[in-house]
Amino acid sequence: MDNSAELQTFKIVIIGDSYTGKTSLAYRLCTGKFYEKLETTIGVDFFQKIVNINDERVKIQVWDSAGQERFRKSMTVHYYRNVDAIVFVYDITSEPSFQSLTLWVEEYKHYTIPDKVVKILIGTKSDLTESKRVETNVARKFAEQYGMPFYEVSSKNDGDKQTIETIFSSVAEKLQKEKPVVLKRARVLNKSGSLQSRGSEKSATLEKNVTLKDEKEKLEKEKKKCCGSGS
Repeated sequence: MDNSAELQTFKIVIIGDSYTGKTSLAYRLCTGKFYEKLETTIGVDFFQKIVNINDERVKIQVWDSAGQERFRKSMTVHYYRNVDAIVFVYDITSEPSFQSLTLWVEEYKHYTIPDKVVKILIGTKSDLTESKRVETNVARKFAEQYGMPFYEVSSKNDGDKQTIETIFSSVAEKLQKEKPVVLKRARVLNKSGSLQSRGSEKSATLEKNVTLKDEKEKLEKEKKKCCGSGS
């Protein structure tokens, strides 16, 4: 019997410019593998992973958002809704992607209650040291300015697999400590059938474009509109 619908669930949204490795980061976390395809996310991709936090199974829902404005502007409100944590991502080989972080932070502040959301900063592609354009100390100062932990990782490097899992587990643990009452209530509602997880119940599952059932039709309509006006 699959009891995953009864688990504590944390919604984590990964945001940042296109081609910064957001999908690869989520894919490595949830499958343990490197995402080989180089393609832009259209709309929202959805991953899930069940982890053990303090001897308790917890479900992490990872939302991989589109970085390009034309693919995401009409869907922004959907993936910020009920968010528990934000992962800001930039590519260490791309200074523009780092400069864009200020805009991403402003967007997050606009759509969320900042004090209620856990946030971290991740610099991706740390294996490309010779092409590095954003110095570690500069990124660390940015993270300190906004009060968030900072990490540099490589989704391509198998050696960073455990590091990535530890980073997201630490986020889940922080959420577990900060929102115990809310989560306890959610578990009770889940057991009564009043509140159910609407994503796929399979761990490490990617659902293209459509994420939660109650938003499926709306997201599909919005995606068609924005894509229809594209290049």
